[in-house]
Amino acid sequence: MDKNSFLNALQEARKKAGKRNFSQTIELIISFKGINLKNADHQIDFFMQLKHPWKKLKFCGFVGAELVDQSKKVFDRTILVDDFGKYKNKREIKTLARENDIFIAQANLMPQVAAVFGRYLGPLGKMPNPKAGCVVPSNANLDALKDRISKMVNIKVKTVPVLQLGMGKEESKDEDIAEDALLIYDQLIHRLPGEVQNIKSMFFKLTMGGTARIK
Repeated sequence: MDKNSFLNALQEARKKAGKRNFSQTIELIISFKGINLKNADHQIDFFMQLKHPWKKLKFCGFVGAELVDQSKKVFDRTILVDDFGKYKNKREIKTLARENDIFIAQANLMPQVAAVFGRYLGPLGKMPNPKAGCVVPSNANLDALKDRISKMVNIKVKTVPVLQLGMGKEESKDEDIAEDALLIYDQLIHRLPGEVQNIKSMFFKLTMGGTARIK
């Protein structure tokens, strides 16, 4: 599999979608065969960095006095531990969850974060995730952390043997999307029990268009 395979499919997907009066999302769809997702060893769940991130993410930090000044400079929203008690209204916490994409927590505050916010962030998959580097020590460099996480994507295949992942918008460059798609493919196959043999098919699709097979 090389970058040209992805470029050719992208061009076909664009033709099938045509022009719309909004910017369509370009998705990568990979379906799998020969894996048993009831077997934990066959499940896929890892984080990796893209070279060309396309989403602007909003960050919220749950911090103590050690990180509050950094957090206010770097993140879109900062909630000091002393203010956790103010969040008693579930509607307010749901709004917080909806308005922010990534939640960062100071490690020693995780019990309080879980107690106050976990019931609402957990079901949305937005609890600070240590695997993604979102649980940090009190001396963390938040600027570097934000830059790294902004390029990160979670590749997860646990219940249905299909990966469906946004890769860009209509205005994104095909070269950038193809490069990142190839990077995902290369990382993914080495985590499959049969590697390439477990890939059934791959497609690109725009929001309003049909699928274009990656050959």
